[in-house]
Amino acid sequence: MARARSEERRGEIVRAAVEVIAERGYRGASLGTVAERVGLTQQGLLHYFPTKEALLVAVLEERDRWDTGGGSRAAADTWRLDLLASLVDYNAMRPGIVQTFSALLGESVTDGHPAREFFTERYAQVRGEMAAVLRAEFGDRLPSGLTPEQAAPLLTAVMDGLQYQWLLAPESVDMPAAFRAFLTLLRGPGEG
Repeated sequence: MARARSEERRGEIVRAAVEVIAERGYRGASLGTVAERVGLTQQGLLHYFPTKEALLVAVLEERDRWDTGGGSRAAADTWRLDLLASLVDYNAMRPGIVQTFSALLGESVTDGHPAREFFTERYAQVRGEMAAVLRAEFGDRLPSGLTPEQAAPLLTAVMDGLQYQWLLAPESVDMPAAFRAFLTLLRGPGEG
C-alpha cells in the first residue's frame, strides 16, 4: 500500500514537473515550484527525487512511456509509417508535453546539460528505429534511391522540426497534415 502511494506521488510530481518545464524551461524550473504544485516542501520532494536531474530523467522517461503506449522504447519495434502519422496526430492533442520535450531538447545541446546524454542516446536509438520502419515499408531502397539509414535522420528531423514550427505558430502549421505530406514525398509518385 505504501509503495503504491509512493508511486502515485512520484507520478503527481512528474506531471507537475512537465507543466513547470513547459512553462519555464528546465533551467527556469525550480524544485520549489514543482513541490509547491503538488503540496510538498522542497525537502519533501527530495524524498522522491534527490536531485533536479533525477526528476528531469523521470520526466523524459515518462514522456517516452506515453509515446509507446505505456511500454518501453522496444514497443517501437511495431511502428509503421501510418502509425508514425498517428503519433503526430496524438502529439497535436497534447501541446504541453510537446512543449516540454521541445524545450528540454533545445536546452540539451548546451554543454553540461543533464539531459544531453539522454537525448544523444535517444536519438541514436530513434534513428535505428526509423531505419527499421523505413526498411519494413520500402526494403533496402526508398523510391528516391536513399537507403533507410540515410533517410532515418531526415524522418526524425521532420517530426521534431514540425513540432517546433507548430508550437510557434499552431494556427499556421498543421503538423499532422504537413507530416502526411512528407510521407507522400517519401513514398514517391503514384504511392498513396
